[in-house]
Amino acid sequence: MHEELLRYIEAAKKIVIFTGAGISTESGIPDFRGPQGVWKTTSPIYFQDFIASEEVRRESWKRKFSGQDVIKKAKPNVGHLAVEKIISTHQFAYLITQNVDNLHQDAGVPEDKITEIHGNASYASCLDCGIRYELAPIKKAFLADGIIPYCDSCEGMVKTATISFGQPMPEEEMQIAQSKTVECDLFITIGTTLQVYPAAGFPKLAKELGAKLIIINNQPTGLDPIADLVIHEQIGNVFSD
Repeated sequence: MHEELLRYIEAAKKIVIFTGAGISTESGIPDFRGPQGVWKTTSPIYFQDFIASEEVRRESWKRKFSGQDVIKKAKPNVGHLAVEKIISTHQFAYLITQNVDNLHQDAGVPEDKITEIHGNASYASCLDCGIRYELAPIKKAFLADGIIPYCDSCEGMVKTATISFGQPMPEEEMQIAQSKTVECDLFITIGTTLQVYPAAGFPKLAKELGAKLIIINNQPTGLDPIADLVIHEQIGNVFSD
């Protein structure tokens, strides 16, 4: 691990790690805003359009099942494993992630040590009552007959459990993330451009409240000037032994 980064971690009492898409690109999952990002070739589907149009909902599920295998085949990389090690060895370390790929959990981070502020792509849920649905039966029905899922309980729309453009952020998860941010004395961002608000406000808040701020990202971010340590390297290299 990067020596100066290690010194900050060893000196900290309460750590928050904040991860973005960049930590998963080394597992083969494309990011959204980078030079090869998803949004360079595909326009995002907005939440209000998903709600308003059956045709848009059909397109959303079509995209989901065409790209799902990329996430399904992905495995945790050196960065995910390093984050898990910090979480497991430091009593007061906590993970906030913008990622929806479940790779932190696959690396061993327990559910009580992680908050997913943009949801999780490994399952679906009803937008009205919140019931969880596994993807396998939805995929089978959609690919066989083009059936768009609706809730068995309340007949509400079922959507992947991720936060789309224009969709309200999850209140409970955002409250937890803010609480952990306020308490920490070291805030580490990994693989995020810090462009998406309100989530990107967390590192700024931590710094304003006196925490040390470390930014690890391949490319510069808007918060580099206020960070205590900036590392522009491949994430795997930063955490390699």
